[in-house]
Amino acid sequence: MTTALAEEFETHRPRLFSLAYRMLGSAAEAEDAVQDAYLRWGHRPHPSGSGAGAEREGIEQPAAWLTTVLTRLCLNRLTSARARRERYVGPWLPEPVLTADGALGPLESVEQRDAVSTALLLLLERLTPVERAVYVLREAFAYSHREVAETLDLSEANARQLYRRATAHVAAPERRFSAEPERLRALVESFLAAARDGDLSRLETLLAKDVTWSGDGGGKARAGRRPIEGRTKVVRFLAGGAIKFAGGMDFQITEVNGAPGLLIREDAQLIAVATFELRDDVIAEMRAVVNPDKLAYVARQLAGERL
Repeated sequence: MTTALAEEFETHRPRLFSLAYRMLGSAAEAEDAVQDAYLRWGHRPHPSGSGAGAEREGIEQPAAWLTTVLTRLCLNRLTSARARRERYVGPWLPEPVLTADGALGPLESVEQRDAVSTALLLLLERLTPVERAVYVLREAFAYSHREVAETLDLSEANARQLYRRATAHVAAPERRFSAEPERLRALVESFLAAARDGDLSRLETLLAKDVTWSGDGGGKARAGRRPIEGRTKVVRFLAGGAIKFAGGMDFQITEVNGAPGLLIREDAQLIAVATFELRDDVIAEMRAVVNPDKLAYVARQLAGERL
C-alpha cells in the first residue's frame, strides 16, 4: 500500500471505529474490524487488472466504499459473537470507552450521548445483525434508506421495513434518557461519597427501589453470575463487598460512553469501569465491567496511546 493510500485511510479511521463500535459493542472487535477494512483497502484489485494498484480510480467515494466493507465485516463478526455471548460467564456488558476526547464522535446532545450509552448498546443486542446495521447507519450516521439499502445490498423497501422493526425493539418501554450530565455527575459524586463513608442510609436514598447491579467479569475477574436486583439486596452487596474493600482503591469520575462514569484503580491499575442510569432522579441501573480483557481499551486511552 502506498503512503498516500495509508494516509487517506487514516482520515477515515475515527469514523470507521465509531461505526464498528456501535455495531459490535466491543472496542477490541471494532479495532480488528477496522484493521480488516484497512487490509481490504490496500489490496482491492484495480478494475484495470493492475492488482493492488488501487490508486482509487475505481473508488469514487472512499467513505462510502469503506463504510460498506466495514459494515459487512461487522455483520460477519456479529453472527459469531452471538454464539460466544451465549456461552459467556455471567452478565455480558459492552466494552466501555472514554468519550470526552471524541473517541466515538461528537456527543453534543442528549440523543447523541444516548446513542453510545451502555443502556442503548444493550438494547441493540436484541436486534438481528442486519437490523442493527440498518439502525446504526440511519440513527448514528444519518444514512438515507436508499444509502442503507445500497450498503447492505437490500431493496429500499426492505431497508425501511428493517428500520421500523429495529426502532420498535429499541423504543422498548423501559428505555429512557438519563439526566443531563451535570445532574448525573452530582448523583455519582453523592453515591461515591456515601460508599466511601459507609453511609448505607444515604446510599438507599440515591437508589431506586428496583435498582439493579450488574457485574461483567467474564469468568476472569470476580463478579456475580447474575444481576442483583432491588434496593435492599444492592445495598447489602455494596456493604458486604464494594465498600469494605474501597479503602485501598482510587476512584475517578469521568465521561464513559457519553455520560459520567466511574474508573476504579487499585495500585494504579484499572480494575473496573462503572456506568449508571437514572430514573426519576435516582440511580436505577449500575453496571460494572471488571473483565480485564474489556478494560484494555480504556487503559490504553488513559495511558495516552494512539488508538
